[in-house]
Amino acid sequence: MAEHDVPVVTRQGNEHTGTGQSGGAVRVSGVGPQHTPATRLWFGRVSNEPGYRSLPHHHGEAETGGYVLQGRGRIYFGTDYAQYEDLEEGDFVFVPPHMPHVEANMSVTEDLVWLTTRTPDNIVVNLDDVDDTVLEGYRRA
Repeated sequence: MAEHDVPVVTRQGNEHTGTGQSGGAVRVSGVGPQHTPATRLWFGRVSNEPGYRSLPHHHGEAETGGYVLQGRGRIYFGTDYAQYEDLEEGDFVFVPPHMPHVEANMSVTEDLVWLTTRTPDNIVVNLDDVDDTVLEGYRRA
């Protein structure tokens, strides 16, 4: 049996933290090419503290799947980020490749935690920031 034919475990506290970031969205990698034998998958945890949001960004060619593990989030997208989808614990979301968006924690008291997977890797392309007033209903802590 070759080395790549066995499970590789990333223990809590040993996640890879040298991953692409975008402002108030903090990403840690549990499975990815940077620290496991994975070649076409990134899987990690993304968290936003109360009242925090990401910078506008997209994920290049990567397809993204997300699951809200804890909290209430909103994904802003479209022209001037005027469209949005609200998500709460237990909701899944698919974000298409190259789609500019902002991920926001809609609570000013509770953390927002996503489990996120991407293929082929955690591509993060940050875009020019926007003023909070552009994002309908968003407020900081």
